[in-house]
Amino acid sequence: MATRLGPAAEADLTTATATSSSVTAPPVRLWLQPTVIALVVVAAFIGCYVGLQRNPQPHRVPVAVAGQELSGEMSQVLGDSVDVHPVADAATGRAEVERRDVVAALSGRAGSDRLRLEVGGANGQSTTTAVKSLIGAYAHGSGQRLTTVDVVPFARFDSRGLAGFYMAFGVTLAGFVLAQNVLGLANHLHLHHRFWLLSGASVAIGIVATVIAGPILGAVPAPVMPLAFALTLLAAAAAFTTKLLGTYLGPVGVPVATLLLLTVGNSTSGAAIGPDLLPSAAHAVSALLPPGAAVRAVTDLSYFHGAQAVQPLTTLALWAVIAAILVGLRPRLRRRRTRVTA
Repeated sequence: MATRLGPAAEADLTTATATSSSVTAPPVRLWLQPTVIALVVVAAFIGCYVGLQRNPQPHRVPVAVAGQELSGEMSQVLGDSVDVHPVADAATGRAEVERRDVVAALSGRAGSDRLRLEVGGANGQSTTTAVKSLIGAYAHGSGQRLTTVDVVPFARFDSRGLAGFYMAFGVTLAGFVLAQNVLGLANHLHLHHRFWLLSGASVAIGIVATVIAGPILGAVPAPVMPLAFALTLLAAAAAFTTKLLGTYLGPVGVPVATLLLLTVGNSTSGAAIGPDLLPSAAHAVSALLPPGAAVRAVTDLSYFHGAQAVQPLTTLALWAVIAAILVGLRPRLRRRRTRVTA
């Protein structure tokens, strides 16, 4: 025998059914946002890493050339592929290679059919290979014999020259993960304590990365203290930038940091593909993002006596300091906005 519910019971049942329906059918936005973010990240990652290696072309690669006549010929024959730096003699050209002012130095004796190309192999395998190919084609076309010497070779345990890239990627990833965890501690740690956590852990990341890649594995021959300083700056830049984006943009901030640092930053760093072989847009941002600045600093400290290290170290410091300042200003900006709306 069926039992008829009273009006109140029927109302409760209707409400429960509606509530259950809303739980089982969440808004489309909740499904769409994480899916779109994941698709953007995978498309950007593959597009950057695979796309940049698809057809790298040398563009104004700096090469020192001894002698006015040879310099003129090189400029005319190779065009925009190289940026010819005329020098007085072979010794001056080699000195520019060792200071990382140029990638290679070409010289030849008057009346001789021999050319000598001195390359700085530590500038990267792809870059030096491109230079050898260009100069080799010129020598073949002009009927001259070319001798190539690597005057700044990679360390014994970094034969492919990728240690700097993997080091920069690892430290950037560590700083990113550090900040991601600190974002989840916002309700448990005061901002002051979170700053100390980010700063102290960045120092620890820099030291650990330096000790492993340098003294333990022998793949990065840079002096320990300057290298640890550079990697600490990179970790801090990655951590505070991720914290900044997460603080101001909310849940979308972490994916944005992924795109900026781990995807665009590392793919355009110039380690896997030399910066002079990158497309113009990628070349423009390469040295301005933390991973690219770090790769340059590590290479300079390891192989060129830090001759060009000031600029990349300054870039890393600016990223870390500016991001930290903006994170520190967030509570003040929030209080000001609350007073205005009140």
